Amino acid sequence: MFNNFSSFMPFILKGLEITVQVFLVGAVVAYSIALVAGLMRTSKNPVIRSVAAVFVELFRGTSLLVQMFFFVYALPMIFPGLSMSNFLAGSIAVGLNYGAYASEVVRGAIHSIAVGQTEAAISLNMSKWQRMRLVILPQAVRLMLPGFGNNAIELLKGTSLVYFIALADMTFQANVLRGSNNSLSNQIEIYTYLLVAYFILALPLIFLARWLEKRASKGVSTS
Repeated sequence: MFNNFSSFMPFILKGLEITVQVFLVGAVVAYSIALVAGLMRTSKNPVIRSVAAVFVELFRGTSLLVQMFFFVYALPMIFPGLSMSNFLAGSIAVGLNYGAYASEVVRGAIHSIAVGQTEAAISLNMSKWQRMRLVILPQAVRLMLPGFGNNAIELLKGTSLVYFIALADMTFQANVLRGSNNSLSNQIEIYTYLLVAYFILALPLIFLARWLEKRASKGVSTS
C-alpha cells in the first residue's frame, strides 16, 4: 500500500487547476453576495429584508448538488436564451450557496456593534451610508473574519461536488483513477492522496484567516 504515489498523485493533480478556479470564482461570488445580502438583512425596509431572507433561506435550505443540477440542466430550459458553461454554472452555484451562509456572518457582525456607535455617528451628523462605511463596517469586519475563514474552507471542500456535473477537478480525476484500479489497497491509496491534497490546499486558507484575525485585532481592547 502507498507504493503508487508517483503515478496516482500526478493523475489526481491534473484536476488541481479546475478545483482552484472553481474555488476562486466561487469565493468572489460568495463574498460579494454575503456583503450585499447581509446588508439587506439589516435594512429597516421590510421589503428589502424579505427579499434577502428568501434568497438566504432558499440557498441554505436546498442541496448544493441540486442547485448545481438546476443551473446546468433546468435553467437553460426555463430561459432558452441563457446558456453557461458547466464551469460557470458550478462556480456560481457554489458561490451562491456559501454566500448565503456567509451573509449571516455579515448580518450578525453588524448587529453586534453597540447601538451607541450609531448614536454617536448620528450626533456627528453622518449620513446612513457614512455611518455604515466609516463606523460600523470597520468594526464589523474584524468580527466577520473568523466566520469568513471557516466559510472559505467549507467552500473549498464544496468544490469537490462539481465532478457530478462533469468538471474534471481532483475528485473527478480520483474517481477516474479508481475505475481502473479495482483492488481495495489501490482505492484506499487513491482516496488517501485525495484527502491529503484537499488538506494541503486548505492550509494556506487556515493560516491566512489566523493572520488576518491577529492583524485586525491589533490595538483592539478585549476588556
